Amino acid sequence: MENVVLTIHLLLAISLIGVVLLQRAEGGGLGMGGGGGGVSSRAAATAMGKVTWILAIAFICTSIALTIISAKNSAGSSVLDRIVDAPAVEQIDPALPDTNDSLLPPSSDDTEPLLPTAD
Repeated sequence: MENVVLTIHLLLAISLIGVVLLQRAEGGGLGMGGGGGGVSSRAAATAMGKVTWILAIAFICTSIALTIISAKNSAGSSVLDRIVDAPAVEQIDPALPDTNDSLLPPSSDDTEPLLPTAD
């Protein structure tokens, strides 16, 4: 069910983007410069405007539906509950040198590490 709603949501998003891009540019972004004085600054609703509103309402409905489905699926569980047993400790190959102890190069007599001097 979640996959169906998610697919519909994706198609609505793509359609909404397309319809908004196809609308006629009326200028004056955010309703500025509408003119008309005391009559009305609101233009007549066009078919593209109606389609945009329908797609926007459907997009919001699918968003709410996806939120409800997701909350229902995760109810009573925690991320920490999903953690399985820790992975097994890797066996170290005895033929390889142990490089975890030090990053310093080996000393000449191999008993102590070489330390830089302040000469």
